[in-house]
Amino acid sequence: MKIYGLTGQTGAGKSTVADLLSKKGFFVIDGDKIARRVTEKGSPALGELSDAFGKDIVFPDGTLDRKKLASRAFSSKEGTKTLNEITHPHIHALFESEIERAKKNGFSCCLIDAAALLESPSKTLCEKIIVVFCPEKIRLERILKRDNISKEEALKRIHAQKEDEYYLEAADIIIKNFPPHDIEKEVENFLKGECM
Repeated sequence: MKIYGLTGQTGAGKSTVADLLSKKGFFVIDGDKIARRVTEKGSPALGELSDAFGKDIVFPDGTLDRKKLASRAFSSKEGTKTLNEITHPHIHALFESEIERAKKNGFSCCLIDAAALLESPSKTLCEKIIVVFCPEKIRLERILKRDNISKEEALKRIHAQKEDEYYLEAADIIIKNFPPHDIEKEVENFLKGECM
């Protein structure tokens, strides 16, 4: 089974590419869903996060206040680094069990879709890294439309991530998601080169 990593900056269109590959028969592991599982009520990771970012990131019912955690974790590079250091080992273990599930179910291609893949130990699970790329100006417009947040908050998220070059240099495959490039055509070209 071939294992690909899919990453890219916020607003680049990772989810769109993951959906398209899922329709083409890839077993897709959604990093966001895995991260949610890792931070469920009573989980070890949630306890570690509340120690690092403040007890008030946990609601009285024991669930995570994601907005509060995001505003603290993404307000600085140090905060993002701390968040990753706490969550990545837990996420990695779940990725491994999902890969095993994909193998058992006979999939020939598996995709790990994760925003912070390049900074995580899970990068080593992937044979090739796919980066979805889009210029910052277009990503900002998309984030504002998608997340219903202020421009300041959106820029904070954008700037908490690494620069374009970091992603492009790490990429084995680049999928461009901005005019005049057609995302579906880009995915088709990737499939022709890799899996057909």
